[in-house]
Parts: sequence; structure tokens; C-alpha cells
Amino acid sequence: MTPAELSEALRSLVQTAAAGRSTAIDLADAELELERPRNRDHGDWASTVAMRVGKRIGVPPRELAGELAQGIGKLKGVSAVQVAGPGFINITLDASSSGELARTIVAAGAAYGTGETLAGVPMNLEFVSANPTGPIHLGGTRWAAVGDSLARILTAQGAAVTREYYFNDHGAQIDRFSATVLAAILGEPTPEDGYGGAYIGDIAARVVAAHDGSIAALPRTEAQEVVRAIGVDLMFGDIRTALHDFGVDFDVYFHENELYESGAVQHAFDRLRAAGQLYEANGATWLRSTAFGDDRDRVVIKSNGETAYIAGDLAYYLNKRERGFERCLIMLGADHHGYIGRLMAMVAAFGDTPYVNLEVLIGQMVNLVRDGVAVKMSKRAGTVVTMEDLVEAVGVDAARYSLVRSSADSELDIDLDLLTRHTNDNPVYYVQYAHARTRSVARNAVAAGVTREAQGRDAFDPALLDHPRENDLLGVLEQFPRLVQRAAELREPHRVARYLEELAGAFHRWYDVCRVLPQGDAPVEPVHRTRLVLNDAVAQVLATGLGLLGVTAPERM
Repeated sequence: MTPAELSEALRSLVQTAAAGRSTAIDLADAELELERPRNRDHGDWASTVAMRVGKRIGVPPRELAGELAQGIGKLKGVSAVQVAGPGFINITLDASSSGELARTIVAAGAAYGTGETLAGVPMNLEFVSANPTGPIHLGGTRWAAVGDSLARILTAQGAAVTREYYFNDHGAQIDRFSATVLAAILGEPTPEDGYGGAYIGDIAARVVAAHDGSIAALPRTEAQEVVRAIGVDLMFGDIRTALHDFGVDFDVYFHENELYESGAVQHAFDRLRAAGQLYEANGATWLRSTAFGDDRDRVVIKSNGETAYIAGDLAYYLNKRERGFERCLIMLGADHHGYIGRLMAMVAAFGDTPYVNLEVLIGQMVNLVRDGVAVKMSKRAGTVVTMEDLVEAVGVDAARYSLVRSSADSELDIDLDLLTRHTNDNPVYYVQYAHARTRSVARNAVAAGVTREAQGRDAFDPALLDHPRENDLLGVLEQFPRLVQRAAELREPHRVARYLEELAGAFHRWYDVCRVLPQGDAPVEPVHRTRLVLNDAVAQVLATGLGLLGVTAPERM
């Protein structure tokens, strides 16, 4: 009897109770969710459905709970049911019913934890999208880890996810970058508004090597255009390489220039004008964004004929929708929080649904700490700490895990000293070591003659998994599919990391008291073979969970 089966049984029993009172009731999945009682003496699972729906049916919650408890008690695999308080239903399963989960997980393999809540939904997930004017800083690195993990989690729920990088090659920052590189080539001081860092000299040398001829001999304007074309391409190549080495690759690299060169901006204007959402005033063209909750109408074409910054946003959003994406997700830094209102007004102006067709996720700052002191300097990028700095200090796995294990909308301090320790207070080590330990157990089992089969038959006996630590471990394993579903719904990959730490703890505690291998010369018993299956079930869930975060599951440590 799995929790999912229990929930469906409760659904049927509630609907029967409602029908007996001439009432029809539609139950949301959340109303049927089971919880683990804090006190395990109260059972394996608790349901609050009677308190949630009693009033809608027209019966006191405790009375409804008693009626439902009678039905639950007749289910196979349920050993006891109690009604408590105002209408809690506490359910105890027999050991064989609980233990069956281990075999289910091993049989399902990597499919355990996947779902279909987003089956076939085309989703565009845009993240990082750092300007190609320098190495990726820590904020962009956080989005790389969180965005890629979220893409994996959404995919695990059946979504058709496209990872997209918006390549800003149209703005003033590109002009500043090319002017800075040109100054380095010519031996001039860095422009007042230019970029600093050793990487500028590196890019300058590579631009000179890549250009056939003398850049210094060209007219200033022509020289800057040459530097712009070559330098931006080199910088973006470095960014792509750094992301790839970090385990992040994109399906689409979209150039902002394409919006203007392809006519997409004008197309967006035409759509909005046809819908009556643009108007002329004071020589400029305006979007009626206040009609959709924005604090003021927005200029889309200035009085001098130049397009405003929002023009690119309008065209890019429409472009995504016309490429068939039902859900568009954008990850932005904390300094963009005030931009959400105008983006949602833009969505509504196109006739779409704000916060559904477009979602904006905001990420907060990241700080590195070493020896209790903030790290503020980078050898390569001057005052900006980069992705390469973090990876060089702790490695890709620790970097990714540490960036994703906290909610993205909270500021994050990363303790570099902690992440290099091989101790249990280092969370990524704690989880990875749990997986390595499961693999060590499996290898030692082979050497000791402990297999899942005996005499050619499956030797798994779920009733033997009756130790309290086994009950605890099975309870955590059961939560995984719903946890992944919830992480996808809330767009919160950190939930997976925190779950893995809980699972690792439950496994380590089980390992300390429940032997998989016989002691000394003792014979191999059915309990050893059964526990091996539980060990392997833990290994599978740890590996799947780490995979969702883009972190490796080591065989040995």
C-alpha cells in the first residue's frame, strides 16, 4: 500500500460519503496529501481530509473521519487506523506494505521520482543571459546552477523544456566593452566608463592575433567595429566554455540583434497597434501599460525615432510565444525586481495571462567567505568574483550544490572553507558520501555472497524491514516523487537538495544499526538480501536527486 494508493482510496471514500448525502465533491490533490506524523507512535501516515472537506459535505469533521477510518481499515496493507483530535486520521501500515516500496524503487530505476504533471507543456527557460563584456560573475553563476537544475526538474515532470540564453549584442555596454579593448590594444588608459580586469588584456591580445592586419592603422571608428566583432565573439566563446565546464549547455543562443534585423520589433509594434494598445503623444509612441497594472505608460518609440529598451522585450516575448512556448520563464537579478510590473503589463497587452504565460524569478546576491572574511577580488576580473574563481576554489560539484541548496530569492553566503572539508557539516560531501557508502555496501555484498536472489528466485521479503530506522528510511524514500513535483510547481530546486540531506541522514542512521552483511562466519539470511534491496533503493534516489541538481553521484570517496 503506497501513499498514492492511500490517497486515491481516501478520494473514493470521501466521494462515497458525499454521494450518500446527495452531494457531489471535487477534491484537489493537495486536500488528499498524507503527512508523516511527528510522533511515529501515531502511525505511518496522517490525513486531514475530513477537516478540509467536512463542512462542504455537511458533516462534522470528526464524524466524517470516523466514517473514512472504517473504510481505510478494510484496505489490504493497513494494520490500524485511529481518529484523533478534531478529525485527524492516523494510519499504520503493516511492515510488508511499507517495505514493498524498496522493491518498487529498484524496479523503477531512474523513473522513480518522475511525473507527468507538465507532460508535453512547451516551456522556454531563459537564464544567465550575461552580457558578453566579461566573465560570468557570482550572480550569473547562481542562475546557471539554479536554472539548469530547474530545467532538469521540469523535464522530470514531463515538460518540453528549452534552455535559452539571450545574448545582448545591441546595447551601450557592448560599445563600452569594445572601446575598453581597443584602448588596451592601442596602449591607452582604460576609458572612464570602461571595464577593468586582466581579462581585457587577454581579449585584446587575442583580437590582435585574430585580425589580419594592423588594428592600430585603422581609423578609430573602423578599428572599434573590428574590435567589437572579434572581441564580443571571443568573450562569448569564453562564456560558453565556462558554462559547459560548469555542466550547463543551452539549446538556443538568441542574439538581440536578430530582433531588429529580422523585423521582429516592428512586428510586435504592429500587433500591439492592431490591438489598440499603442498611442501617439508628445512625438513618441506609447504602450498603454497602465491599463494592465503598470505604474505608468511606457515609451516604445522615442520622439527622436529611436526604439526604447522595452521594444526588445516586447519583440522577444512575442517571438517566444510564436515559436510555440506556452510558458516562458525568465530568471533575473535582484536589481530587476521593479521591472516585473511592466513585463506583466506587456504580457496582458498581447492578450496573454500574466504570471502564467510569463513567469519572472528573481535571484539575490551571492557572497563568498573565506576565513570569515568576504572575498571581493578576482585575479582575472578585478573587483568582480567570477564563476571560474568559485570553481577553482571548491570544484564544480560543490559550487553547483552550494548555489542551489538555498532559495534563490534569499541572499547567500558561501563558506569556501566549509565546502573543502570532508566532514558531515559540508552538505555536498554529506550527500555524496551517502551515495558512495551505498555503492560500497553493494560491492561488499557481492564479496560476501549477499545477492537479491536466492536459488534463482527473488529473495526480497518486505515484512523483514520492520526496524524503526527502516521505517524512517522508507518514509523519506516515499516522499521523493511528491517532493520533485512540488519543486517543479514552485520553481524551487533547493527543495531537492534539502530532501537529499534528509535522505542521507536517514540512510546513515539506518546503516549504523541495520546490517546488510552477515557478521563473521554467520550465514546469509533473507533479511540481508532484503536490506540490500533497501540499500540499492537509497542509492537510486540519491543518484537521481543529485542528477536533478547536475551534481555527480560518486561510486567511491
